[in-house]
Amino acid sequence: MEKTYVLDTSVLLQTPSALDAFEENHIVLPIAVLEELDALKGADGEQGANARQAIRHLEALRARGSLLSGVALPGGGTLRVETNCVDIPLPGGLPGYPNHRRILQVCQALQQEKGQATLVTKNILLRIKAQMLGLAAEDFTSEQVPVSQEQYTGRCEVFVAEKKFEHFPKKNLAPEDVYQVDETGAQQPVRLMCNQFLILRADQSNRKTQLGRFDGKKIVPLAYKKKKPYGISPRNVGQYFLQEALMTGAEEAPLVIVKGMAGTAKTFYSLAVGLHAMLEQEQPAYRRILISRPNVHFDDDIGFLPGDEGEKIAPLLRPVIDNLELLVDQNEDERFADEVSLSGKVEELFDRDIVSAQALNFIRGRSVTKTYLIIDEAQNLTPKQAKGIITRAGIGTKIILLGDPNQIDNPLLDERTNGLSYASEHMKGSPLCFQVSLTAEECERSALATDAVRRL
Repeated sequence: MEKTYVLDTSVLLQTPSALDAFEENHIVLPIAVLEELDALKGADGEQGANARQAIRHLEALRARGSLLSGVALPGGGTLRVETNCVDIPLPGGLPGYPNHRRILQVCQALQQEKGQATLVTKNILLRIKAQMLGLAAEDFTSEQVPVSQEQYTGRCEVFVAEKKFEHFPKKNLAPEDVYQVDETGAQQPVRLMCNQFLILRADQSNRKTQLGRFDGKKIVPLAYKKKKPYGISPRNVGQYFLQEALMTGAEEAPLVIVKGMAGTAKTFYSLAVGLHAMLEQEQPAYRRILISRPNVHFDDDIGFLPGDEGEKIAPLLRPVIDNLELLVDQNEDERFADEVSLSGKVEELFDRDIVSAQALNFIRGRSVTKTYLIIDEAQNLTPKQAKGIITRAGIGTKIILLGDPNQIDNPLLDERTNGLSYASEHMKGSPLCFQVSLTAEECERSALATDAVRRL
């Protein structure tokens, strides 16, 4: 049965191609949506770029017929712009922007006319207002991934027969050599993803464990388990997996996706491996370490901030500098004895262009070559931004997406629609992507941080 959907501006601002996602159903755009797109088309950052892309898409459809009477969409269904419904009454005390009221008026009129029309919006409060009026409303779900508990973690525990366990790692294991058990204790085969990390347990003694990775054909031992990049040693299983993913060369692993809550050393370890690749190898593996941290307000407003690019993004670099201070002086007793000297060591990394930082919207459109690119707080990316960053990778570049899907600042994103989770689900199984999710038990920031993660 064909349905009618009313789209809010927020859907097109996050996914400009959303008009193609409704199959053979009917889409209605209130004229207020066009007005908002027009007002935003000159904006800086992702919002302005998406508004312009959505407008170009509408122009291509307008060239095929009248948007007022309805235009057939390439994938089926129709699109039309609604300019009427201005006299449809709404409760006088209903709060909200005038454009929100216009959108709700259109929904109300369509429901009276057709019996059912569904508002699709990323704005949670607008969905609540629609419900208050007895209107159907839902989120745009085409880019949603599973809930966090069901998302890909890049790791799993398996059992292996004692004899084969003893011969590993000298002899690789086949995928059929490992298994899991169900609630009844019966053996179950395991469907492994390429580059999935494994905790191997001997089936005759649960205390015996080894670590490995499925390379797409066989289970192999970790190649960098005994390394200490920039003097840093792994402290838990998750960090062993993280070190393996980060230290594997850009030719084999150009994309690394790391999910984990604060304190699991995602940024710290990524910087340590980057500095190792730049300063400790005989031939530097990359031209530089490039860092970017998306920020929902900052990325749109950077053009209005005073100073050059470096001065504009300085407020976002404090967490990165904190980690660099820990790395450039690893003597915990003496590190902060001379703050000036410590600051000078960190500044030298930037002055020599070993480490540099850029706002996210400056990366758009570039081809980044032979660069160790860290995107911190990647849970604040939209799926479109995540795709844009990953497709910027040139020859010799390694991209590391770091973040916690449960700590999102973007009001239009959640744990199922953010770019980090989107990239993770769509890139799982890729031979060019390593992934690992760090657990709460692997928090290493401090005893208090670890205790708080468990309790709060």
